[in-house]
Amino acid sequence: MTAGPGLFDPLTLRGLTLRNRVAVSPMCQYSSTDGFAADWHLVHLGARAVGGAGLVLLEATAVTPEGRISPWDLGLWDDAHVPMLGRIAAFVRAQGAAVGVQLAHAGRKASTRRPWEGRGVIPAAEGGWTPVAPSALPFTVGDAPPHALTLEEIAGVVAAFGAAARRAVAAGMQVAELHAAHGYLLHQFLSPLSNRRDDAYGGGFDGRARLTLEVAAAVRAAWPEGLPVFVRVSATDHAAGGWDVDDTVALARRLRALGVDLVDCSSGGLAAGARYATGPGYQVGYAKRVRREAGVATGAVGLITTPAQADAVVRAGQADLVLLGRELLRDPHWPLRAARALGAAVPWPRQYERAAD
Repeated sequence: MTAGPGLFDPLTLRGLTLRNRVAVSPMCQYSSTDGFAADWHLVHLGARAVGGAGLVLLEATAVTPEGRISPWDLGLWDDAHVPMLGRIAAFVRAQGAAVGVQLAHAGRKASTRRPWEGRGVIPAAEGGWTPVAPSALPFTVGDAPPHALTLEEIAGVVAAFGAAARRAVAAGMQVAELHAAHGYLLHQFLSPLSNRRDDAYGGGFDGRARLTLEVAAAVRAAWPEGLPVFVRVSATDHAAGGWDVDDTVALARRLRALGVDLVDCSSGGLAAGARYATGPGYQVGYAKRVRREAGVATGAVGLITTPAQADAVVRAGQADLVLLGRELLRDPHWPLRAARALGAAVPWPRQYERAAD
């Protein structure tokens, strides 16, 4: 069998061509005030663009204030958020990378502390708020139950995603990724473990998938025809009776029909205390199966750390894009180093050319 394209071959999705197949996975920085991006975000994201990534995705960016994971998350619920995001997008693009935003709503996992300040929900008396969810089931036993969304409120969520997408376009973003993974709101609707509704947004697969599909349709309608839309999913809850890989394949087929261009395959995050084995590339098989059975481009994540490993994922046709997280926190210039290791000729920033040899 002839090997497919490699890690440093371009990837074209609609009218956007990425210079390579290394993407910066969305990673919360917990460094925002009232949803506004700051100099930290400019330097953090800009450094990964300078370092050679093909695509730089912003962290989970809330479409409503109550949709933030923490009070320090980015937001796009207000036009005032656009200018600084536009500055970041312009810098990233000027370095030759594409730039995108992950649109998100945390649902019942909202109003939490920053990791370095301890875990747990922030009460209203300390600046927190009441999270919302498909059903009044808390993520962690002992926490106060979230507010179960009404039908009118669900319609508001769909509208908020569409409005945030339009603001992202105004900021110069080239990719919109919907966060339907890791136990956040869209994932909460998908999984029978967190969705106990008996209306049109609950019950069987069709009802539980309805919100995610409506949001995908709203964002696709707001997004330029020539630019791609991604969806990040948790391929499995790693829990009995939960969302599984068969469900993910079925969802991916419907997302493709709505104009979604790539499914970014992660796992877990919904069931507190779920235990599962991890190891190098442990989630790549989900991307491979979705790509093969749903006929849609996929992204692979999860303990992909070495150039050879990442290149093999792409060449074997397991995924079209490799998204790196912690490895790019450790080394913003990982793509440049990887290209050298793989014998790929890629240009360095002119300011850094003295270090290229």
